Amino acid sequence: MKLWFLTFVTTDPVKEDRTRIKGHQRTRRDHATELTQDYAEAIADIAMQRGECRVRDLSLRFAVSHVTVNRTVSRLKRDGYVDTEPYGPVRLTEKGQILAQFSRQRHAVVFEFLVALGVSEATAAIDSEGIEHHVSEETLHFMQQFVNRTR
Repeated sequence: MKLWFLTFVTTDPVKEDRTRIKGHQRTRRDHATELTQDYAEAIADIAMQRGECRVRDLSLRFAVSHVTVNRTVSRLKRDGYVDTEPYGPVRLTEKGQILAQFSRQRHAVVFEFLVALGVSEATAAIDSEGIEHHVSEETLHFMQQFVNRTR
């Protein structure tokens, strides 16, 4: 199996460094928002399916402890994405609903793109879960255009 690696080839090493730095900065920013987006999307999905979302539901969804979910939900509440009371359901605020919809749309585009390439739906579902957070708006736009052309 051949492995291909993208390398930057420029005649300007300063430009090359700036490009690399921007890439690393974007990756760090994406990682910082990834968990928030995943939780917002999960809360919306669970609430739609069951009428409400509880810490236990999130714990089962993400296969993590109640303590981990409580810490994350506390951060989401602090940042204005959810509203909840002890032992009560977790509800998305308007800000959280907007984020959930944003994340769901990105997820759908990446999933549809992978399926259009010939990836099985099962694999595309798994792979799109991580890719959605790290793809630029420009790349997402071209993924969507590709999907539209293949329909």
